[in-house]
Amino acid sequence: MHYAVIMAGGAGTRLWPASRASRPKQVLRLFGGKSLLRESFERVVRVVPADRIAVITGAEHLPLLAEELPEVLPDNLFGEPCGRDTATAVGLSAAILRERDAEAVLGVFTADHIIGPPDRFEDTIRAGLAAVERQPDALVTFGIRPTSPHTGYGYVQRGDEISPGVFTAARFMEKPDAETAARYVLDGRYYWNSGMFVWRADTVLGQLRQHLPECEAGVTRIARAWSGSQRDQALRSVYPTLPRISIDYAVLERAPRVLVVEMDCAWVDVGSWAALEAVIAPDAHGNVPAAPRVLHLDSKGTITAGEDDHLIATLGVEDLIIVHTRDATLVAHRSQAQRLKELVAAIQARFGAAYS
Repeated sequence: MHYAVIMAGGAGTRLWPASRASRPKQVLRLFGGKSLLRESFERVVRVVPADRIAVITGAEHLPLLAEELPEVLPDNLFGEPCGRDTATAVGLSAAILRERDAEAVLGVFTADHIIGPPDRFEDTIRAGLAAVERQPDALVTFGIRPTSPHTGYGYVQRGDEISPGVFTAARFMEKPDAETAARYVLDGRYYWNSGMFVWRADTVLGQLRQHLPECEAGVTRIARAWSGSQRDQALRSVYPTLPRISIDYAVLERAPRVLVVEMDCAWVDVGSWAALEAVIAPDAHGNVPAAPRVLHLDSKGTITAGEDDHLIATLGVEDLIIVHTRDATLVAHRSQAQRLKELVAAIQARFGAAYS
């Protein structure tokens, strides 16, 4: 049977001050009135029914997710006691679902991407599911044809085509420099690695057992206790000891049978304020209004964001990021957007956790 797991962990530091530890970017409503998490759910439910969709997130965020996704069954909200990166999150989700269904095939999806159109996304995911049905030992990843030589994404090189739009994965590359990324785009055989996957639960757990055995053993132990009274104890005692590593490093770069399915969709990884330009149409002067009340006078290339009716007005400025929240305001030059983690670290050092 087919299942889906939406990974909704992380604090989204590069979207500070709107994204906080207590209210991460996945639930922010800066994108047409819907959260990124809600957008992800509405895409996935076209392929997998709501009662077979699970979400994994930090345990402290479970009430937020339950409110945002009332269709998801309480038993399908998986809370991590601490973040251990995607290998452990994927492993735990797969182990829990395998306990429920030994034949489970699951898609793994992200909660911080904007993807469209929905029908094309649906067709691509169904192609990935069909590939796994044909080859149960395969791990499937989805590749986005690059539209620019982006240096912030990982890439996957396609190999031989084994069916329409489905290729062997020749190799994975981490974030390249600008020259290498430009070469990848010109080559035509390289995709952005989307961070979305399809595989059988027992297949990915088998690969974890081979390449990261302590992770597989730990998540299996937790999953066996999941429906009983020992679940919380197993989570607290085992989960924090498991390796902190991505599923790409731990498994995909080592597994013998990896396929890549081309996802011919518009795809935006909303990882920073600058990414809003690809989501919200700029005005005639390149200003990006991501707030209900914005007025720009003689201003250019400025991103403004907020969720309430607080007015943000600019006069004669260029290339700024201005974000208003109840207790903190960000003003930064767009060229410094990638340094927000550094800024948040400095704020924590000066003011403690009050603004993080």
